[in-house]
Amino acid sequence: MRAMVINRFGGPELFEQQELDDPHPGAGQVRVRVIASGTNPVEAKLRQNGSWAGLEPPVVLGYDVAGVVDEVGPGVDGLAVGDEVYYTPQIRGNPRGSYAEYNVAAASIVARKPRGMSFVDAAAIPLAGGTAWEAIVRRLAVKPGETVLIHGASGGVGSFALQFAKAAGARVLATASEKHLAVLRDLGADVAIDYASQDVNGIALSETDGAGVDAVFDIHGPDIIGRSLAAVRPSGRMACILPPGGDLGLLYQKNISLFGIFLTREAGRLDEMRPLFERQQVKPLIDRVLPLHEVRQAHERLDTGHGQGKIVLRVAEA
Repeated sequence: MRAMVINRFGGPELFEQQELDDPHPGAGQVRVRVIASGTNPVEAKLRQNGSWAGLEPPVVLGYDVAGVVDEVGPGVDGLAVGDEVYYTPQIRGNPRGSYAEYNVAAASIVARKPRGMSFVDAAAIPLAGGTAWEAIVRRLAVKPGETVLIHGASGGVGSFALQFAKAAGARVLATASEKHLAVLRDLGADVAIDYASQDVNGIALSETDGAGVDAVFDIHGPDIIGRSLAAVRPSGRMACILPPGGDLGLLYQKNISLFGIFLTREAGRLDEMRPLFERQQVKPLIDRVLPLHEVRQAHERLDTGHGQGKIVLRVAEA
């Protein structure tokens, strides 16, 4: 199979196209012909040094898949050859990701792709969308009428979080750099805030008549949780995907709950999200689509940390 491989850790220039042996599924696994692969900031970190995740070069990165099941291993129920699917492969200890023509995964993490959605759009969802769903729906349990502050809402995770919160009936305050504010409004943000030039806490308190927001979701780190505590109401909730930093004294003084979000792999979460995409209540924010062999460009953009939405690699035609 054709794959983009790194033979040592380092910069985006290290990707090489190589021919690897076709993988085959074992018990409880399926093989998927990859049509499109999303890219994520974690993949840039793994490219730089993936030893923390148990990876040793040569490595095929890529942890978002949309494609078609073309081989089923023993003991698999509920999936069959020809099924259109999407999922996020395991990262730790997995040296064969989705920057390749085929990917093998446990059937338990593979879900049917939303009906009517392109493979490119579906490939942008699993990792970022799953993280946002875990935070907004499962952990923060956002309710109708609540006010939610989302930091870094123009990226992959943030753009889904904004839309999930709106779908839940919340009022959403969303931050990004000035050039991305129009996109936040297009996605449904009630208030779009330039974090570089505006007083985020001041606006949050003003928008809630001084009471504070019900919930905060931080994608950026490292000290935003500490800086945002003043804008949260007593007994409010917060969630973050990076270690929280800053002065956390108000966390206990205001009885605020803080949730750490680390995505586990499961088909169930993807199934929970799917109706929102099929009803077009939520849509992936796509920055650009590149052919697989141009993965270097995708990683150069990921390294800047200032993308808008997801970069998707087109691996094959549907």
